[in-house]
Amino acid sequence: MRARPSRTVSLLITSVILTAFLAPGAAARPPGGDPASGPGAAPGAVLPEAVAPGVAPGAVAPEVVELAVIPVEPPVQPAKPRAQELFGADCDIGTEGSTVTAYCHNSYPDTDLVRLHVECDRWWDVDGDGAAVAVGPAGRAEITGRCWKEVRSTWVTHQRP
Repeated sequence: MRARPSRTVSLLITSVILTAFLAPGAAARPPGGDPASGPGAAPGAVLPEAVAPGVAPGAVAPEVVELAVIPVEPPVQPAKPRAQELFGADCDIGTEGSTVTAYCHNSYPDTDLVRLHVECDRWWDVDGDGAAVAVGPAGRAEITGRCWKEVRSTWVTHQRP
């Protein structure tokens, strides 16, 4: 069984790792805040200083923020659809020979447009996409479709009105 390191050892290791990440940034910063005397600067190089009106030479000018750039209100996010919104009639599909019947019941408060699709097995047999039937709240509908010969597959699609 392995022994767990103590909390003190964990904190010590974490502080050493963080110091290793922060040390290169501190070493790259020029001493005294003079960018001309930092590493990689040419000897005797002097960077031009921007002198703002009313600011003494050598002092740092304050940042200027344009108020016209700041938006008055946060940007409007588009409304997200409700995540748990329930919709769609429950449909049971029955096949007898070449005739297909879908029995649909809508138990939700929104109207559902249901459409029966029938795919026939033979290449020369015409597949059928039925007309949309509106099934209101607590409503029922019976939709029928057929092929001349065998039925390959059937399904029902749902659409909001």
